[in-house]
Amino acid sequence: MLTDLLLTRAETSSALSLSWIIQGLATIVVGRINDRLGPRIVITVCGTILGLGCLLMSQINTLWQLYLFYGVLIGIGMSGSYIPATSAVARWFVKRRSMMTGIVVAGNGIGILLGPLLATWLISLYEWRLSYIIIGGIALVAIVLLAQLLRRDPTQVGQMPYGENIGGEQGLKFATNAFSFKEAVSTRQFWLLSSMTLCLGFSVHTILVHIVPHATVGGSSVIGRFLLGGAGDRIGNRQVFIIGFALMAVTLLWLVSATELWALFLFAAVFGFAFGSCVTPQSPLVAELFGLRSHGLILGLTSLGFCLGAAVGPFVAGYIFDVTTSYQVAFLICAAISIIGLILNVFLKPTKTS
Repeated sequence: MLTDLLLTRAETSSALSLSWIIQGLATIVVGRINDRLGPRIVITVCGTILGLGCLLMSQINTLWQLYLFYGVLIGIGMSGSYIPATSAVARWFVKRRSMMTGIVVAGNGIGILLGPLLATWLISLYEWRLSYIIIGGIALVAIVLLAQLLRRDPTQVGQMPYGENIGGEQGLKFATNAFSFKEAVSTRQFWLLSSMTLCLGFSVHTILVHIVPHATVGGSSVIGRFLLGGAGDRIGNRQVFIIGFALMAVTLLWLVSATELWALFLFAAVFGFAFGSCVTPQSPLVAELFGLRSHGLILGLTSLGFCLGAAVGPFVAGYIFDVTTSYQVAFLICAAISIIGLILNVFLKPTKTS
């Protein structure tokens, strides 16, 4: 993209890493504001910043501009992509909460699938600067307009959360836990969940940045988010995490010895399904463990772990490749971290209110 700069893989990955760090820090603020004002205002502001960042990317000529426009502005803009929508779903649904979350986050997987294809097509037609202008304009208009349809919770339109009036064990389970933010961060469950998401972010985004078949990963992640999202309502969100981390660890270990093209695409399909299944249960699990009182803020802080992992993983893998000219060590590290995430999940138990 910057034809006048000669950059190593670690250097080019650092802009993405900065974006993830900024996004992770911004999700805490986004979660807090979302709890108070709702997703409409949050997504409107973040969508505006995201579109502006893309428009400014069309004008970059130096490395510091890449860090500022992509690392900072797009990082802030992307902080509104997960927390507001999934937190709103948690408030709108008691019954089938995991399934509805899976449907919502499947949109992110569709973006992973179509985004690179759209960008490649636009660049082939217009070159990359004009392509950024087109993508930024689409993001600015579409996100801001669609955000106006969102509401924080059903009480704002005179309705009740779906399934709240059914009662029974499931309704009581989500009603009894109502942790404040301070109460939540003092629990072991909060730090276990944050550490799990860090492991997830490290492994997933190392692969997404440094492996070729993005479309296969994105497409299969949509299936994982949707299918195992619904399974979370039946078998539990912790169990969905266990399945996802286990599949990720196995496929990453297999990737180390995979040499054929068909094996690479098979890995991408299974790995995408695995990580997609881990994306869906995070928001419902936060609601299950800590209730809805400070759901957005708690979800935002646990998501900081994911963003930190996503920032560190690609940079480490890029550095390892620069030194060894191979990704084998990086893939082994990702497999080990996935196993750690699996172990942390085993120790995650239900919270108890005082």
